[in-house]
Amino acid sequence: MRVGQNPAKFVGEVAQPAKITVAVITYIPFLGGYYAESLEVLKVCLGSIWQNTDLPYDLLLFDNASCAEVRQYLQEVHEQGKIQFLWLSDKNIGKAGAWNILFAGAPGEIIAYADSDVYFYPGWLSALVKVLETFPRAGMVTGMPLWSPLQYADQTLRWAKSQPDVELQQGQFLAWEDYWRHSRSLGKTEAEARQHFDSRQDTCLFFHGKRYYVGAGHFQFVARKRVLQEVIPLPSERPMGQVRALDIALNEKGYLRLSTPNWWVQHLGNTLQGLENEVSLLRLETRRMSGRQKEKRLWKPLRRWVIWLNNKTFEFLYRHTD
Repeated sequence: MRVGQNPAKFVGEVAQPAKITVAVITYIPFLGGYYAESLEVLKVCLGSIWQNTDLPYDLLLFDNASCAEVRQYLQEVHEQGKIQFLWLSDKNIGKAGAWNILFAGAPGEIIAYADSDVYFYPGWLSALVKVLETFPRAGMVTGMPLWSPLQYADQTLRWAKSQPDVELQQGQFLAWEDYWRHSRSLGKTEAEARQHFDSRQDTCLFFHGKRYYVGAGHFQFVARKRVLQEVIPLPSERPMGQVRALDIALNEKGYLRLSTPNWWVQHLGNTLQGLENEVSLLRLETRRMSGRQKEKRLWKPLRRWVIWLNNKTFEFLYRHTD
């Protein structure tokens, strides 16, 4: 039987999600070996989102069965209101499997996706959303100058060739410093990177006086949710190794895959080497945010008193007998 009336019946409205969902997948099974610094990398990733995102957004984090230390941290920042949606899986369903859930369930109209080892620079979100709005057929926009195989972007080339105000150019537009900056985060040696750098060709399109690299990265991208929902479910039989399915599916649907000439994001890998200045700024901002959280905690005793009063009022109204 029901006692009293559910107070939610008298609430006239509910919170509405932001237009943009920033979505992150993390998988840190233990803190050792390859994953020894992964929790610190995750903290830097999230810290850069909190500090450097310049449009309204909800943060959705999908944890793919990480260890207890990682989940404890995620639950703490979720309770602090820094993560709006925290989804916990009790088993690793693979990156593509997590994508299937994210793309289907993210509340925003735009999904700004990233792996948990990506650093975001100030103004990143508005810059990438602007590119998305510039190209109605854009399927993925990655926020850094990036070489990627053309076989996964031939529809981008076909579209560009059909547009009179778009110019396609091939050459070596990507500087060595930019190429090496990303390649070393992937675990490549300088010799390996140099060999590929010297033999590659970059393909760019020029539109309204701006350059865009043809191709995108599945470690970070901004996309419209309705577009991503056209390509799910993606196959997911292994934890990794099937992520190209997203690139292939969007290309086959005729959507553009583009990257920006400016560095709006940085792939980190499993260490923080080379990001010392950014980390120092983040830690300074984190201390400021901690001070604000301390101020909020001062209100907790008052909140407990209000809850106690509400409980006593309910008992008096509905359980009190003469």
